[in-house]
Amino acid sequence: MSTRVHITVRGMVQGVGFRPFVFSQARRRALRGRVLNNTSGVLIDVEGESSSIEEFIREIESNPPPLSVIESVERSRALAPAHYVDFRIVESDGSGEKFVPISPDVSVCDDCLGEMFDPKDRRYRYPFINCTNCGPRFTIIEGVPYDRASTTMRDFPICAACREEYEDPLDRRFHAEPTACPDCGPRLRLADPGGREACGGEEAVRRARLLLLGGKIVAVKGVGGFHLACDALNEGAVEELRRRKYREDKPFAMMAASVDLVRRHCVVSRAEEELLLSERRPIVLLEKRRDSIIPRAMAPSATSLGFMLPYSPLHHLLLEGLGRPIVLTSGNVSDEPICYEDSDATRRLGGIADYFLLHDRRIQVRADDSVTRAFGDREVVVRRSRGYAPAPITVRRGAGREVLACGAELKNTFCLTRGHYAFVSHHVGDLENLETLASFRQGIEHYKRLFNLRPEVVAHDLHPDYISTKYALALDGVEKIGVQHHHAHIASCMADNGIEGEAIGVAMDGLGFGSDGRFWGGEFFVADFLDAERVAHLDYVPMPGGAKAIREPWRMASVYLHRALGDGFVDLDIPFARGLDRGRWAAIRRMSEGGTNSPLTSSMGRLFDALSGLLALRGEVNYEGQAAVELEAIADRDCAGEYEFGFAGDGSIIKAEPVIRSAVDDLLGGVPPQVVSAKFHLGVAGLIRSLAIRLRDGRRLNRVVLSGGVFQNMFLLSRACRMLRQDGFEVFTQSRVPCNDGGISLGQAAVASARLASGRV
Repeated sequence: MSTRVHITVRGMVQGVGFRPFVFSQARRRALRGRVLNNTSGVLIDVEGESSSIEEFIREIESNPPPLSVIESVERSRALAPAHYVDFRIVESDGSGEKFVPISPDVSVCDDCLGEMFDPKDRRYRYPFINCTNCGPRFTIIEGVPYDRASTTMRDFPICAACREEYEDPLDRRFHAEPTACPDCGPRLRLADPGGREACGGEEAVRRARLLLLGGKIVAVKGVGGFHLACDALNEGAVEELRRRKYREDKPFAMMAASVDLVRRHCVVSRAEEELLLSERRPIVLLEKRRDSIIPRAMAPSATSLGFMLPYSPLHHLLLEGLGRPIVLTSGNVSDEPICYEDSDATRRLGGIADYFLLHDRRIQVRADDSVTRAFGDREVVVRRSRGYAPAPITVRRGAGREVLACGAELKNTFCLTRGHYAFVSHHVGDLENLETLASFRQGIEHYKRLFNLRPEVVAHDLHPDYISTKYALALDGVEKIGVQHHHAHIASCMADNGIEGEAIGVAMDGLGFGSDGRFWGGEFFVADFLDAERVAHLDYVPMPGGAKAIREPWRMASVYLHRALGDGFVDLDIPFARGLDRGRWAAIRRMSEGGTNSPLTSSMGRLFDALSGLLALRGEVNYEGQAAVELEAIADRDCAGEYEFGFAGDGSIIKAEPVIRSAVDDLLGGVPPQVVSAKFHLGVAGLIRSLAIRLRDGRRLNRVVLSGGVFQNMFLLSRACRMLRQDGFEVFTQSRVPCNDGGISLGQAAVASARLASGRV
């Protein structure tokens, strides 16, 4: 029996080969009709035998193209016959309400690589080869529907040969919007810092490769912005890049041509190999092999290295035949956002790069490389950007009203919601300069245009001095919802894992503004999306000098030692006390006791800093979290002992003084710093377990949610999870968004949505 049905497929189904797939499946079943992109997804108007249509729909639902993500397949009732004579792919319909999820950028596929290295192919060695299954997406799109005219590829009129492929439904490049060839597409050129062209095309790649081998620094324009590249095995080049970039100690990312080359320098598990090879091509944090010849300057004092594999055709050409990894770090100075426009790059990077490898394909949206790692068999995203954003995170709770969540100050992301979609942005960065603030504002406006969002509600952090908070409060005509920083952390993890109801929430980070006006960061909650009841926290200590105490961990070490041992700590026979500047200590003691520029904090991150300072590992830091990173790096993984925290009052105040006294006793007794570090980490894990048991007994809760930047510490996270699971707890950690402040915006959006749905605004 013949029938006609309208089918609407929603999800990430544009620009991922979905229409050619539909075309081939319809032709295979002798169905007739039309398929087109519209502003909601993909619309299929099909007629034929009822049984064939049912089989056709089942195939769409169960075996779509690999890059597509189907959220729903909706069908109409039977319609009047249209008497189609064939099945066709027709032009996109740009009318109606525009809302279509957009695919992230995807690494070049094996088919395209095969063509690029085939001397008989017309795209032989063409550095911008792509097809429907790969290539740039988000970084070049200007609007929807996803058509060439709505991307920066509109600058390149398509040639006859490419158009023939583009219009052939059976071709791999059918409606591959960035498709191009040497005759009609973007071009490469190598230039000096003054913009003078040295050469172009294939010669530009060859010369750039030779420059890298010769110890030079080359700025390379990539998919989402510029990178700074040098030979990773040339210690002098690496150190010079550090000097020019004003990046003293923070590890550099590297790119290698193959997993085998990565294995020469790092231990790579099966899960880590899958991450390296995934179409997202993130930077993967890996354990450094002891016999690696990567110079120490690459990642001073770190035991892990960040590697990624080539994801653009240009990368493959650049690394061809090198046989060694290259540094490929963000093209910026210090903590500025990465450059993505040619003129801006030559201006800002002119004092760093010796040469520029440029191309003339415009980048619409800058996007840093994503950073990830494996935790067991599970991926843990550390920085969510290229390859991940703007793919929406589907959440169980929708607000009914669109929400903009402005995120935190550091590692900023923003989030926009629509129904059950949460669009967590690409990594924006630290909102500490005008460049990053401009990127933040531009990003929000671009997402609003791209997904046709008009947020009526804005969620923000409680810290009055955060730039993201000031931005939110300055908006007119919207409802504003303040969300406490650590509640947002817990809510982010709950939303990431799709759980509802109350849970034990453990939020540990550097600091966040508390509802009492103090700086929190070592918190235990009973929380759901609506509320977070603070049931225990680290005792408050002063941060003498405010932000200086973050940059100088010796200050926190001094404060904790004084609280634990009194004035006599300065005479202890330990390296920290022997190296202490007593005059400076006297000044900060007066400052902290008098409450002058010494805000109170309950931060676990600051306690990690104190232990790092106490062990004389790090008196001052050159990047955020450095003291804690180095404390984790030295921890003895075979240690079984742990320090014990104390409690005050009704048991809700956690005292760190017993830990400090135990650490000092061990140091005086000759215990190595590696063991002291391990016993501290295990003590924090034990604290989490003991409080979780107490809360389970009192509140009948068995779910524990762990969030906050402290849980980027894999030694702590693995031991805490192991202890909790051994005691029968159900443990939730983050995967799709970072546990650090990069995940705050999702938590803010989740809390705001819950309060809107309940009428509690």
